[in-house]
Amino acid sequence: MSSLNQQKVIELLNRILELELAGVVRYTHYSFMIYGYSRIPIVSWMREQAQESLGHAQEAGELVTHFGGHPSLGIGPLLETHKHDIGDILRESLEHETESLKTYQQLLDLVAGQSVLLEEYARRMIAAEELHLGEVDKMLRKPGSINTFSEAQSS
Repeated sequence: MSSLNQQKVIELLNRILELELAGVVRYTHYSFMIYGYSRIPIVSWMREQAQESLGHAQEAGELVTHFGGHPSLGIGPLLETHKHDIGDILRESLEHETESLKTYQQLLDLVAGQSVLLEEYARRMIAAEELHLGEVDKMLRKPGSINTFSEAQSS
């Protein structure tokens, strides 16, 4: 672990902390903006995502201090598009989650072979993000479509 670039690790963990805190704000906001017949289950799902993001933020913050860093008070990008259609909200969510996934992958690349703790953390979070992206993708599909949302967009 002596070759571990702790400064870079702390920077990435703080970036993850900020992205996850943005997820808390984003999903909470989205939960307020859902209207229509399907509101209740979608609002419930959005609020679950906000809670999950909070847990992820707390875990990242704990790791920052574990490695001797100072947790960021920043919050990741919060773009308000003023699009409140469920499809628009889910597409924005997909973009945000993709950015989070990339950051966890950067962490894994940085720590591979140097820290079991951070490798396992990054792998677990990548798996969680991939599952979440899959769920959002399924929600964006047209009913009855087996093709992924991204496949349908490229057709």
